[in-house]
Amino acid sequence: MEEPLKHVVYMLRCKDGSLYTGYTNNLQKRIAMHESGKGAKYTRGRGPFQIVFLERFETKEEAMQQEYRIKQLNRSSKEKLINSYAEGHDER
Repeated sequence: MEEPLKHVVYMLRCKDGSLYTGYTNNLQKRIAMHESGKGAKYTRGRGPFQIVFLERFETKEEAMQQEYRIKQLNRSSKEKLINSYAEGHDER
């Protein structure tokens, strides 16, 4: 069985190419909410989504701090973070 995700910061790439950063303690449920249009106001009508970044934390406080830091980054820095994540999680 997969290890629980605990506190997760994630980034979604929306169908329009924009990025959304969020926090959750239940990723599957949160993504389902985004897909159904009941997630964040920003993501409504922007699905389907691709998870492009995921980071786990032991505490909610750590996760929320990282979410804030990511949201302060410019687009270029977010893309670098996504690329770095993708390189470390290549499933080929």
